[in-house]
Formats: sequence, structure tokens, C-alpha cells
Amino acid sequence: MAARDQPAIIRLNPTQYAHILDNNTNVTRVLIGPRTQARQEHETKVFGPEEMILVPPRHYCIVQNPVKRNDKGEVLADKNDQVLLAYGEEEIRTEGPPFPLYPGELIKLPPTPLSIVPPQTALRLEAIRDLDDKGTRRSAGDEWLFLGPGTYIPRIEVRVKDTIKATIVQPGTALRLQARQETKDSSGTVRQAGEEWLMRKTGAYMPGVYEVIVATVKPIVLTDRRAIHLRALRTFTDEYGVQRRAGEEWLLTIKECETHIQDVHEEVVSAALEIIALSRAHYCVIQNPWDDQGKPQMGRLELRRGEASFFLRPGEELVAGRIFDVVVLGPDEALLLRANQPFKDGDKDRTPGDRWTVVGPCEYVPPVEVEVVKRYKAIPLDETEGIYVRNIKTGAIEMVIGRTYLLGPDEELWEKPLSEDVETLLAAPQNDSKGVKLSEISPDARPRPRDKTRVVTYRTPHNSAIQVYDFRKKASRVVWGPGLVMLGPDEQFTILTLSGGKPKKQSQIKALSMSLGPDFMTDIVVVETSDHARLQIQLSYNWKFDVGNRTVEDASKIFQVPDFVGDACKAIASRVRAAVAASSFDDFHRNSADIIRSAVFGKDEHGHVRDVFSFPSNKLVITNIDIQSVEPVDQRTRDALSYSVQQAIEITTKSQEASARHDAERKAQEAVGLLERQKLKDQIEAEKARRALLELQAESSAVQSMGSAKAEARARAEAAQIEMQAELEQAKLRAQAQKIQSESELEETRMRQEAEISFLSRKNELEITRAREMAGIEREKFKEQVAAIGQEAIIKIAQAGPEMQAKLLGGLGLQSVLITDGKSPLNLFNTARGMLGQAGGAAGAAGAVASDAD
Repeated sequence: MAARDQPAIIRLNPTQYAHILDNNTNVTRVLIGPRTQARQEHETKVFGPEEMILVPPRHYCIVQNPVKRNDKGEVLADKNDQVLLAYGEEEIRTEGPPFPLYPGELIKLPPTPLSIVPPQTALRLEAIRDLDDKGTRRSAGDEWLFLGPGTYIPRIEVRVKDTIKATIVQPGTALRLQARQETKDSSGTVRQAGEEWLMRKTGAYMPGVYEVIVATVKPIVLTDRRAIHLRALRTFTDEYGVQRRAGEEWLLTIKECETHIQDVHEEVVSAALEIIALSRAHYCVIQNPWDDQGKPQMGRLELRRGEASFFLRPGEELVAGRIFDVVVLGPDEALLLRANQPFKDGDKDRTPGDRWTVVGPCEYVPPVEVEVVKRYKAIPLDETEGIYVRNIKTGAIEMVIGRTYLLGPDEELWEKPLSEDVETLLAAPQNDSKGVKLSEISPDARPRPRDKTRVVTYRTPHNSAIQVYDFRKKASRVVWGPGLVMLGPDEQFTILTLSGGKPKKQSQIKALSMSLGPDFMTDIVVVETSDHARLQIQLSYNWKFDVGNRTVEDASKIFQVPDFVGDACKAIASRVRAAVAASSFDDFHRNSADIIRSAVFGKDEHGHVRDVFSFPSNKLVITNIDIQSVEPVDQRTRDALSYSVQQAIEITTKSQEASARHDAERKAQEAVGLLERQKLKDQIEAEKARRALLELQAESSAVQSMGSAKAEARARAEAAQIEMQAELEQAKLRAQAQKIQSESELEETRMRQEAEISFLSRKNELEITRAREMAGIEREKFKEQVAAIGQEAIIKIAQAGPEMQAKLLGGLGLQSVLITDGKSPLNLFNTARGMLGQAGGAAGAAGAVASDAD
């Protein structure tokens, strides 16, 4: 604001101030109220009026660039009366009278409440300049604590880094502390930088200025079923006074303590080490066990059997990581054992490699020197079942059939190998003697698993034969069906590879058994007539093997031709082709059956067709031949035949459609006539029904008029009758109610009187009973008191007074004494008699009381 625009009079309140600039000297001075002053022409008001700074009690403020003062607190100024400022400095001012800000002074922090440090709290202070703190010399960078409770008054040389609260150490817990630099802890122990220790003292703990609380260590609770595994990180003495070396491991159980706080020099390997409890039916093997001196025996094994419970010590391990069940062998079970180390087994000395068996029923726990090779049961075998057993010492293989067998220590089950084809055929249904077609076997299909130690059995189907070859004896045998084949250790099945498909192809069917027939097989033969017409003929042959007596010779012959199907079909096809080639198409079409049968079966010397076609090499007999189809091979011939057949079918179809259309039209006309006739009949019936309806409506109206009048009259009469009956019933009910009320009041009065009489009678009886019982109680009480004192005691109590008097007189040397006032005459004779009588009476009374007590 320009000087000419400012007011000429400056008015300041008691709490205001202003800055006035002298334009001649360029010096700014402070005007403090209360004051009213006229502004000179060369003066300019540059600041104010402004309220002075008031710092309330328990507050402070920070002034930047404060004025300089002398020892008396006066503001210093230069020769031009310009106040001197401490530029870059700060000054903290606390409560006091309001003060103005001199030119150049700034309020960095307005009046702010002083920091109140509550109990269990401290301020971490850091010196940013060298200072003297109440006689303590502190250098820049030093840190210390201001402990509460108290009010902290800040200083320019000190910075508050943070506020620290005391940490409550709960019972059973501890604080893990770390030294930031070399310091002394609360117990006076010197701690190096980075060193850690535990504070176990219960209560509030205020960490030192160079201490850091790393964590609160909670206790690990130990139980009967839980222990902890510890490892020493360095050599130290633990809480229980035991010196631990670096790397040493030990176990803490509930026997040592109920809770454990992990020390800074300890490492918890496992805090949840569960107890191992063994029942009578369990055992375990400990690897690297500890001896009685607490030393681990590395490489050794120790057997422990229940009932027992223990913790695994450091380094100890359970073999196989589990608890074993005691082996309980049944009557049909055994264990095969092998010694790994020499030891004494009862009366026998076992050497490594020895094998023996333990046969049930029994319980067995294998020692650590023994390896359980396997546990096995006796194998029950039916008459049709068996197993292969091999002696591991001699290598001999035998077949055990039809009895329960338990393997010996030198025996094992032997697996008999079979080819993949045999496995596939054994997995096929065994009642099918026609074999398995290779085209029907999926590449991914696998035969079901077979127990290879079991004797291989095959049920030969009915009317079939199977050949088995013994490689050891170099001989074969044939089993006729139905029968059961059981392969010996050196025997194998003879696989039959037969032709199959249409037309026949080699190696299409594989089979173990050969069907003896009768059966049939089908083949397709392509022939050519004499006039070069190619035809495809599908033939079916009935066949069988002529083995009536089933001798050894018959058995050897039927398996001489490996593929009897292919051999027979080739022979028949060659005959058919030769016969058809000598005939024309028309001749073959008319006489195909005779031509083929004559070609296959041949003719005898009389010109008749034979009945069978025999193969002497394997005794196969063809008994019949059936021509199932004859088709041209040429496509044009086949199309012409198809077209003629299609035309015949189309003509027949159109004729049937015309006939069906004529019948449908005739039936439609008949249906229309019947429909018109039915409509006329329905109209006649409807008119009859309408007339009957009108008649019924008229009759209903008449009846309705008469019925309403009668019903109204009857309703009025019945209403009057009901009203009278209701009044009569009400009168009767009122009379009954009054009677019931009177009777109930009379009954209530009677019952009240009876209850009162009963109450008084009962009360009197109770009073009488109470008085009687109180009298009995008093009598018993007196009787028990007398019995407690005793008869002799009562007599002594009664005699105690006279006897004491007599003794007193005897001690005084007097026989008797009489004290009188000297005025009244006494009869000494009567007095003596009375005294004697009194003593005797007292003694008698005492005796009577004692006798009553008895």
C-alpha cells in the first residue's frame, strides 16, 4: 500500500504491534500498544496492526531468525537502531507475556502444547549440537532417554527421534533384545554392538537408548506327549545351568521343565516332537541310539518293544520312519527270514545269509540282525489247481496239485513263461474251439493279468482236441474234449494257425484246441465259364474229422496238417474252377448245383455222385456243400441284371398304386353318404330333445311358484317354535345354574370347616408330640450327663464340702467350730446332731443320685 493511501493515525490496542519503516534511514522499528501515534510523512506502515504472540501456560513456540539480546534480556540494535537478528538460528519461547515479532523474525511453529510423557513411556532424544544438559556434556549425535512421567520442554539443540513405550513382560515370556552399539543393559552387563540377550524379568521393561526389542519370545509348553529338540548355536550355559557346546543337540521334556523360553544361543530344531507310544502289539527299531552315558551310537540299531513310551533323542531315527506291528502268524502262515549279521537264535548260531522260516501260530518280533524276506500263507489247492515250485538250491521245478502247500525256506514260486499268443488265447472264452480272429483283436487290448505261478489250465471244449508238447521229453500228447489240460513245467501248447475270411486268407485265426466237427466253413470262389463269363460263387461246406475211436494214431493225424481249413478250401476251389470252366454260362446257371457237387464229391463207378469228400492225411471229411450265391463279376452284366429287376419292381409298384387309389376313392364316396345320413338323424334327435326341454321348463316354473309359498309359511312356523323352545331352555339353564351355585357355596363352607377342624387337630397333635419328645430329650440329656460324670464322681462331689471342712478344722487343731453373735443361746447337742445328720443326709443323697443314674 502506498504511503499516501495509509491512515495518518496508527491506533494500537494493548495486545497489538506494528512495523514502521523510516524511509529516510531505511530502518524499521516496532510500535507496541496500547498506543496512538501520528504517522510522519517519511514513515510507512509495513506490517500490522497485528496481535502479539501469546504463549499460554504449558505451551511453546519456535521463532526463526530471533533478535539478539544481552545478558539482561534487552534487545540489541546497531548504530542505526536496527535490531540485530541471529539469521539461521531458532529460539524456543515458553509461557510469558505476549510479545511482538521484530522485523525479520518469523514464527516457524505457532504456540503448541508441551509434550507430556506418561508413565511407562520415554522420549528418545538426539543431540544435533554440542550442549550441556544439566551438567552432562553431550556431543552432537549422542542419544539419551527422557523418562516419564513428566513434561518435556524442547530445546533447539535436541531433536526428538521417537517415542518409546515400555513393553510388558508377561509371566513365562521374555523379550529378545539387541544392542545397536556398545552399551550396558539394565543389569549392568556390557553388551557389544549386535549382541542379543533375553530379558526374563516380569513386569514393564523400558529398553535402553541403544537397545532394540527384536521380538517377544513366547514359551513353548511341554506336556507328557510333547518335547522340543534344541541345538546350540554357540558354547554357552543354558537356563538350567548345563554348559552346551556349539552344535550340541539335546532334548527337553516335561521332566526338566513345564515351559521353555528359547535362548538367543539356541535353535529349535523341532518344537512339536511327539512321544512315541508302543503298545504290547507294536515295536520299533531305533537307528543311532543313545547309550546309558548319553552318547549316540552311530550306525547301530536297537529294538524296542511295547509297552513303552519315549521321545526320539537327537540323531535317533525310526527305521522306515514308522512303528511296526508285532507279527502275528496264523496256523497257515509263515515268515521267511534271512540273517544279516551273526547272532545266536536260541540254541542255534545264525550266520549271515542263513534262511529259515517261522511257522505259526505265534507272535514274532524280528531282531535287528534279521531281515524279514516275506510273509506268506499256505496255498490251498483244489484237485484242478496247482502251483509251480522251484528249489533255489538245486534249481529243480516241480508241480504241486490238489493239496495245501507251505513253501519251505529253500523254495520259491516259479513263474511259467507263455508266449503272447497263448496269453491272448487263454484270456478268450474257453468254450469256443473256433479260435480267435486276429482282425478282431484291438492293438490296445491286453490280456487280463494271470498268476504265472499257478499251473496253467485249459478246459478243452466238447468234441475238440488239444495238443501239448513236452520239450524235456521231446514228445507230444493230445487231450480229447471235454477235459482239463494242466501244463507241466516243461510243456507248451501247440498253437493252431488257420485260414479265415471270405475269400480265405492264411493266418487269420489262432486257436489252442481243434474242433472235431461237424461244422461248416464258407468260402468265395471266382470262376470263369467256357464262354468267358466270370462269376463269384459263395460256397458253404459241412465238415468233420473221422476219429470214431480216438486212438493214438487218430490223434497224431489230425494235427499233421497245420491249416486244415486253408488246405480243404484250396482243394475244393480247384475242383470247382475246373468243372465250371468246362460249362457255358447258361448251362451253369441252370445246373450249378449238380456241376459243383459232381466236381467236389466226384462220381462212383455207377455214375452217381459220392456222399463225402475225404482227406486221408488228416482224416478231414467234407459231408455237404451249399451254393449260397452266384454273382457276375463283370460290372456291366451286374448293372443289366439290376436294371431289369428294377423295372419289374417299378411296374408292380405302379399297378399296386392304381388299385389302391381306386379303392380309396370308392371308400371316400361311401363315407360322404354315411356322413349326410348321420347329420339328418342328428337334427331329428336334437328337435325331440328341445321339445322335451321346453316341457320340463314349464313344469319347473309351476313347481317353483308353489314351493316358495309353502316354504315361506313353513319357515315362519318353525321360527316361532324354535324361539319358544329357546326361551324354555334358557329358563331351565338359569334354574340349574342357581342350584349349582347354592350347592357349591354350601360345599365350600363345609369343606372350609372340615379343613379348619383338621388343622387344629393336627396342630394339637404336633404340640403334644413335641412336648413328649422334649421331655424325652431332657430325660436322655440328664441321664447322659449323669452317666458322663459317673457315680463315684457324684459321690465325691457331694462329700467334698464336709470333708474339706473337717480337714480345715483338723489343720487348725479343732474338732468343730461354731460362730455366733453371742446373743442367741445355742443347743450344742442338737447342733452336733444336726451336723452329723447333714453329713449323713448328703452322703445318702449322693448315693441315691448315683443309683438313679445307673
